[in-house]
Amino acid sequence: MKDNTLLTLFTYFALLSLFAVGGANAAIPEIHRIAVDAMHWLNDKQFADMFAISQLSPGPNVIIVTLIGYHVGGFLGAAVATVAMCGPTCVLAYFVAKVWDRFKDARWRIAVQSGLVPVSLGLIGASGFVLAGAADHNVYDAIVTAVTVLIVFSTRISPLWLFLAAGLVGLTGWL
Repeated sequence: MKDNTLLTLFTYFALLSLFAVGGANAAIPEIHRIAVDAMHWLNDKQFADMFAISQLSPGPNVIIVTLIGYHVGGFLGAAVATVAMCGPTCVLAYFVAKVWDRFKDARWRIAVQSGLVPVSLGLIGASGFVLAGAADHNVYDAIVTAVTVLIVFSTRISPLWLFLAAGLVGLTGWL
C-alpha cells in the first residue's frame, strides 16, 4: 500500500466531509464519482454492493466510506477514510454549534436553515439517481426500480417492503 494512496483517500474524504450537507447519503454521487469514475477503485456493481451493505449495517450509513477505504487500503485504508470523513465535520460542527445556538432567533439563521433543507433533499435525490444507475444493469432491473419509485411516491407502503420484494425477486434468480 502506497502512502500516496492513503493520502489521496484522506484528502478526498476530508474535503468531501465538509460539503456533505445532509450527511453521507447526500454525498453519494460525489463518492461514486471519486471511487468509480475518477480513481477507479471500484466498479459500479462493487459500489452498489458496498452501499447496500452500509445501509443494512447497524449504525451510521457513513460506513460506505469505511468499506471503500478497506477495499483500497485494508484496515489502515478503512481507518484513514473513516477519520477523514468524520473528523473535519466533527471539529467544524463543534465550533459552529456554539455560535449557532447563540443566534437561534436571528433572521439570517432561520434563512440559512430553511435554505439547507431543499439543498439536502436535492443531494439525497441525486444520490438515489446515481445508485439506481449503478444498480440497474439491464431493462428488468430498471423496471423494478421504476415500479418501486412509483409505488413509494403514490402510496403509503413502506419502501422496506418493496426492497424486500425486490431482494426476493433477485434471490430467485429472475433478475
